[in-house]
Amino acid sequence: MLNNIKIKLQYLLPKQLISQQAGWCAGRQAGWLTQLMIKAFARYYDVNMKEAQNPQFSSYRTFNEFFIRPLRSGARPVCCEADALTCPADGTISQLGAIRQGELIQAKQHNYSLEALLAGNYQLAKEFQDGLFTAIYLAPQDYHRVHMPCKAVLREMIYVPGDLFSVNPLTTASVPNLFARNERVICIFDSVYGPMAQILVGATIVGSIETVWAGTVSPPREGIIRRWTYPTAGEEGAVCLDKGEEMGRFKLGSTVINLFAPGKINFGARLNSGAVTRVGEILATAISLSSAMPSQPERR
Repeated sequence: MLNNIKIKLQYLLPKQLISQQAGWCAGRQAGWLTQLMIKAFARYYDVNMKEAQNPQFSSYRTFNEFFIRPLRSGARPVCCEADALTCPADGTISQLGAIRQGELIQAKQHNYSLEALLAGNYQLAKEFQDGLFTAIYLAPQDYHRVHMPCKAVLREMIYVPGDLFSVNPLTTASVPNLFARNERVICIFDSVYGPMAQILVGATIVGSIETVWAGTVSPPREGIIRRWTYPTAGEEGAVCLDKGEEMGRFKLGSTVINLFAPGKINFGARLNSGAVTRVGEILATAISLSSAMPSQPERR
């Protein structure tokens, strides 16, 4: 009964307004009030401050600074095996597996369309048809910076406006097409493993989604799809990121979805729905590894 009420409230509450106000509050310097909020949050969610670069609460002027706190050096060693792809985020795998008949698993009895996730871009969807995917949920206590699973060159970034449903396990299991209807930032990379998508999904009270090359992508929430393309490898202005390098962050948390081309990788044997992930740990291994970056597909 209580869970049904929670889900119904997800449909009724003004999620955009709530998220806007939460983001505004989280970015304010409010002295002792900010410190009180940070300490209460850390205590309630049992946040491990020993991993933080700055473990003292007093070093954070705003709640946002605390929430996206960097980790101390060595806290997340990156697997250096040449054929290994690594986990992009601290969190819990909500689902992973094959993309079958153009659909991804969201939860039991809920699938969603690959093409819808990619904002109707059927040509882009073809690149991941019959490939693999992971969806990692970042809980409030998790580290909220997102890193690269492998060395890659950014091809394009697409901002897709949408709803701001919560992405916690209850909502994921209850709201159809959740990840294809929520706001998201789609980042398409080219690598020796073929194309890879890393998708940062917005949610209720996510104040903003950022990338290291563009800064804050959302807000503003203008209600229109925006698309940016980037130079290829070796060209001036190309965005080249190494395995384990930071690529983005959530100011308040959400979900990261990765898409991989078919026939390129296999997931680690220990990974399944509910598995805990840490940045830098093995996510997958290559089936075959090219010696050079592939050429990018023709621009659309």
